[in-house]
Amino acid sequence: MHWSVVVDAPDQVGESPFWHPLERMLYWVDIPARQLRRLAPGVGTVQSWDMPSEPGCIAPARSGGLVIGLRDGIYRALTWGGALRLVHQLDHDTTTTRVNDGKADPAGRFWVGTLYEPRNAALARLMSVDLRFAGEEAGSPTVCLQADGATTANGLAWSPDAATVYWADSPRHIIQAWDWNAASNQMCRPRVFHRFAGKPDGWQPGLSGYGGRPDGATVDSQGNYWCAMFEGQRLLKLSPAGAVVQELSVPMRCPTMPCFGGDDLRTLYLTSASHNRSAQELAEFPLSGRIVSTRVDVPGLPVNFVSD
Repeated sequence: MHWSVVVDAPDQVGESPFWHPLERMLYWVDIPARQLRRLAPGVGTVQSWDMPSEPGCIAPARSGGLVIGLRDGIYRALTWGGALRLVHQLDHDTTTTRVNDGKADPAGRFWVGTLYEPRNAALARLMSVDLRFAGEEAGSPTVCLQADGATTANGLAWSPDAATVYWADSPRHIIQAWDWNAASNQMCRPRVFHRFAGKPDGWQPGLSGYGGRPDGATVDSQGNYWCAMFEGQRLLKLSPAGAVVQELSVPMRCPTMPCFGGDDLRTLYLTSASHNRSAQELAEFPLSGRIVSTRVDVPGLPVNFVSD
């Protein structure tokens, strides 16, 4: 598999990439750098936008602009670089918890998972936020707790028929699946989609015997679930039944999240992390923190837009 470097400058922790089909641009965030970033691949230079706190996730809005999950809540920006408007303040303790992985569902709701930073208790949650009634003069958005009992929310994705939702808890090395009704926004029949072997006691980066933990994910048009394996130096393709059907070696130890883009949705983009990685690892994997891409045979699904 040949990987091409999309962005030369490294992110600290690149996350939440999506391809904007109308603008033909790749969007993503750098969480510790507190920046949103975007690029027209092969055309322009990277544009960066400073945020007041860590952006865990972003999604395009159908009426234009972005919906942004920052540490404390959900924000709306009508234009790139424009004013940020708080549309929903989350009720977690921001000294220990922040927004992490999230995206829009096929019905246009914005979903956010949280990360409990001490990582010593399963206090992370997954929520859906319906912004369609949260205009300047309207009522509050409809917020639903969808799942909890996790430590680090990751791997959020939907099947092509919108009947299944996936969600991962990275430290537990598990991806779960639920049946989902888009109209009622109800999840049911929780089950283990795939469980990975945990990190062996005493394992250190550079040693064998560990395949990484599930981080960000996306789904292709055939329903395959593509998952970045943080510290595993690999990207996995899982069948709709949860079996590993392909393993792609990647040029960094810590890939973070894939997405499909390009006009035909057959360019696979992959973000990664360089933050808190050792000098030895960065020397061994000089593309750590970069965004890379490769071409695939099966196209992905177009990004879901938030309705508001």
